[in-house]
Amino acid sequence: MTARSRTERYRASTPLELFFDLCFVVAVAQAGGRLLHAVAEGHIATGIASYAAVFFAIWWAWVNFTWFASAYDTDDPLYRVVTFVQITGVLILAAGVPRAFDAGDWTVGVVGYVVMRLALTSQWLRAAHCTRGAERRVALRYAVGITVVQLGWIGMLLTDNTGGARAAVFVVLALAEMSVPAIAERDRPTSWHPHHIGERYGLFTIIVLGETVAAATIAVQEAVDEHEAFRELLPIAAGGLLIIFSAWWIYFAVPIHDYLRGSREAFIWGYGHYLIFGSAAAIGSGIEVAVEEAVGKAHVPDTVAAAAVTVPCALFLLTVWALHARHFKRDLAEQLPLPVAALAVLACTFAGGWAVFAAGLVAAATVAVGAALARRPAVAG
Repeated sequence: MTARSRTERYRASTPLELFFDLCFVVAVAQAGGRLLHAVAEGHIATGIASYAAVFFAIWWAWVNFTWFASAYDTDDPLYRVVTFVQITGVLILAAGVPRAFDAGDWTVGVVGYVVMRLALTSQWLRAAHCTRGAERRVALRYAVGITVVQLGWIGMLLTDNTGGARAAVFVVLALAEMSVPAIAERDRPTSWHPHHIGERYGLFTIIVLGETVAAATIAVQEAVDEHEAFRELLPIAAGGLLIIFSAWWIYFAVPIHDYLRGSREAFIWGYGHYLIFGSAAAIGSGIEVAVEEAVGKAHVPDTVAAAAVTVPCALFLLTVWALHARHFKRDLAEQLPLPVAALAVLACTFAGGWAVFAAGLVAAATVAVGAALARRPAVAG
C-alpha cells in the first residue's frame, strides 16, 4: 500500500467507492427522517442540534474514507474487506440514529462510528507498514490521532446527558477529529487526486439530492393518498423540484479540480462541504414538513414549515457560492446572483402556502441569470 500519483490519468471512482456511498444513504435518510419528525412536532432546536451531530458523524466518516482512498486505494482483497467493515459501521450508526434523536442515547451510534474509524485506522497502519520516511510518519500520526479521539467518543458515553455537558464534550471531540488531518499532514500532504476528489464530492452531492427527491416524493404520495389535497400540494411539489434541479445545476456549473491544487484550499473546501451536504439533505426533510403542514399533520405554523425549506436552501446557495462557485466568477455581476438569491429565498418564508413554490422560482431564476452571465464574451484584461 504505497501512495498513488496525483498526476495519474483517468482516475475515476471505483465500484467499491460507489457502493460505499450508497450505504451511507441509509444513514442520511435516517437523519433526515428524524429531523422531519422533530420539526413537525415543534421540537425545532433539539431536532436541529441532533441532526447536526448525527450528520457530522456520517459526513466525517465519509470524508476520511474518501481522502484516504484517493491517496492509497489498492482495491485488493484486504482493502475491500476493511471497507466492508466500515460499511458495517455506518449501518450500525444508522440503526442508532432514532435513539440518539428521541432519547439522547448515543451508545449504538458511537459503536458504529468507532467501528468505522478503527477500520480506517487499520488502513493507515497498513500504509505505515508499507512506506518509509515522511510518508510513514504521516500515516502513523493519522493512526494515533484517530485512535485517541475514538477513546474520547467512548468516554463521552460516560458523561452526564443533562445540563449540556455531553454536548460540550461532543463539540470538543468533533474539533479534535477535524484537527487530526491538519496535524498529520503538517509537513507532508498525502497524494490525493484533484480530479478524483472533485468527482467523489460531486457524486455524494448527487446522492444527497437524490435522497431529497425520494423523501419529498414519498411525502407527497402519502399526503395525496390520505387527504387528496392536490391544490395544496401541487405548489410544494413543483417548488421542491425546482429547488432540487437548481441545486444540481448550480453545484455542477463549474469543475472544481482546477481549484484544488494545494492543501489549504482543499481543507477549506472539503470541510465546508459539511454545510453543503447537510443543507442539501435537510431540504428534503423541509419539503416533507411543508407537505405535512399543508394537510394539517404538522404542529407548526406555516412560516416554520416554509422556513424548514427556505433556510437550508439559502444555506446551500450561500455555501456553494462561498466554497465552490465564486472562484470561477469573472466580475461582480457574476458574483452577486447566488448571495442575492439566498436572501430572496429567505424572504419567501413569509409567502404562506406558496413559500416553497416561490423559493423554487427564485432558484430557477438564479440558474437562468447565471447561465446568461456566463455566456458573455470575456473582456480583455
